[in-house]
Amino acid sequence: MEITASMVKELREKTGAGMMDCKKFLLEAKGDMEKATTLLREKGLATAQKRAQKATDEGLVDAYIHTGSKIGVLIQVNCESDFVARNDDFKTMVRNIAMHIAAASPLYLQREDIPQNVLEQEKSIYKNQAINEGKPEKILDKIVQGRLEKYYQQACLLEQPYVKDPDKSVQDYINEHIAIIGENIKVVKFSRFRVGE
Repeated sequence: MEITASMVKELREKTGAGMMDCKKFLLEAKGDMEKATTLLREKGLATAQKRAQKATDEGLVDAYIHTGSKIGVLIQVNCESDFVARNDDFKTMVRNIAMHIAAASPLYLQREDIPQNVLEQEKSIYKNQAINEGKPEKILDKIVQGRLEKYYQQACLLEQPYVKDPDKSVQDYINEHIAIIGENIKVVKFSRFRVGE
């Protein structure tokens, strides 16, 4: 099957992937747009980690106001190019992450953002809980570490189970879009506002 420029353009607009990748996977999929999209995603998931060091100087700031106007989120998500920043899939992803923040109330973006004094306080609480539960001294550190991992999953946006699909983390959701779009994507910062807080 002949791969036309309009087919390549359509796949590029749908996925945000590069022109050459779009053409390559359309050829491989024999013109099947859905199969080409799947192939792009599979390729992208494998290279998401490689793209992690790419500069993200473009992107967008978005706002989400939850129904009833009691909760609002402001979020900045960066990508590599202004083409992707204007892509509807990218905008939808940013909006979905903002809705997740409204629903899940993360305190930090990632575990490295947690102040040391907060970590020390959490460790102390977990250790005292384990002692009060009668756990043996020799396994206290393992118990504390396990509970700290659960804390990271509750407090850190990128480690939280994604509200629309709890089988994956927010970072997994972002990685899927890196795979589709073919560019590095980073949540830079967010703020969550709630009336009364």
